[in-house]
Amino acid sequence: MSSSNADPQSVDDAILDAAAELITQLGARRTQLAEIARRAGVSRPTVYRRWPDVRAVIGALLTREIATTQEQVTRAGDDRESVVAWIVEVAVRIRDHAVLGALLHSDPEVLFEYVTERLGTSQRGLLDALCGALVLGQRHGSVRAGEPTELAAMVLLIAQSTVQSYRMVAQLLPEEAWRRELARALNGYLAP
Repeated sequence: MSSSNADPQSVDDAILDAAAELITQLGARRTQLAEIARRAGVSRPTVYRRWPDVRAVIGALLTREIATTQEQVTRAGDDRESVVAWIVEVAVRIRDHAVLGALLHSDPEVLFEYVTERLGTSQRGLLDALCGALVLGQRHGSVRAGEPTELAAMVLLIAQSTVQSYRMVAQLLPEEAWRRELARALNGYLAP
């Protein structure tokens, strides 16, 4: 791929695709910027013009993958149960995502900052989507009153911690029970 003639978005996607492939194969710690560039068919300076290091590439990859995953799930309606079903489905897809799963299992410290230290771009995108859905649920009358941003932040914390801890409790909470209990927790929290 010639980076001088290519669409910048396609170059970005090629770089992020190469990073995703390497992370799922090798883990984040063993993923090198030079190998990302080689697999993407671009030069190292092309990657450096976009991101200063592998960590920044991983951050951009997380943002892309989480946003894409969230966009792939359509809400059935604006009522609380539809919103909760949407949240649970997004949580399942994020939990089972190949790249995110590889990071969570092989290099959890890479995700640590994005999960516990700061709100990243992907989390802000999820918060915006949650806030919008909760406002609609409030208008519908099926989501309790309250500041939508605060409700969305708590919903994100509940869903995020449930996703992170899934494998730890998988024998106690098989798939169907996990989905059911997450939905019950969210419905209980959001009910008027």
